[in-house]
Amino acid sequence: MIVLDSSALFAMEDLPPGDIAVPEGVVAELRRYKDQRVDRWGDLLRVSECTKASADMVKDVAQKSGDAGRLSDVDISVIALAIDLGGTVFTDDFSIQNVCGIMGIEYRSVGTGGIKKIEKWNYRCVGCGRWYKEKSDDCPVCGSSMRAHRKR
Repeated sequence: MIVLDSSALFAMEDLPPGDIAVPEGVVAELRRYKDQRVDRWGDLLRVSECTKASADMVKDVAQKSGDAGRLSDVDISVIALAIDLGGTVFTDDFSIQNVCGIMGIEYRSVGTGGIKKIEKWNYRCVGCGRWYKEKSDDCPVCGSSMRAHRKR
């Protein structure tokens, strides 16, 4: 079973052979960007939703790795659906690849070289320089924006 992320579909000219599943959020993203592949491939894509238990597992791992602030709900559902179906994730999203690597879920890049190694992330305020393990939109101390940095 292959589970496709939006980034993979945007990079593909043709679908890979095999059974293909996507969460509803991926189809919605393609429609939002008026991508015509959803009309052409719609009947070939099995639209399925992940279980809450799998989504919670993904969120927990993403929280620990620092990827939680970099993953959308759709990204989480792609990974969780791969857990539920025992599938391989096709994606060019590095954060999805990172979490898949940590969780032992097989993944493949489509239009990029993919990640070279698994990373963990921290977040630093661009104003006051304080470090945080979790991403927020603004620094709780000074209100400046946050930037992701690889953990050393």
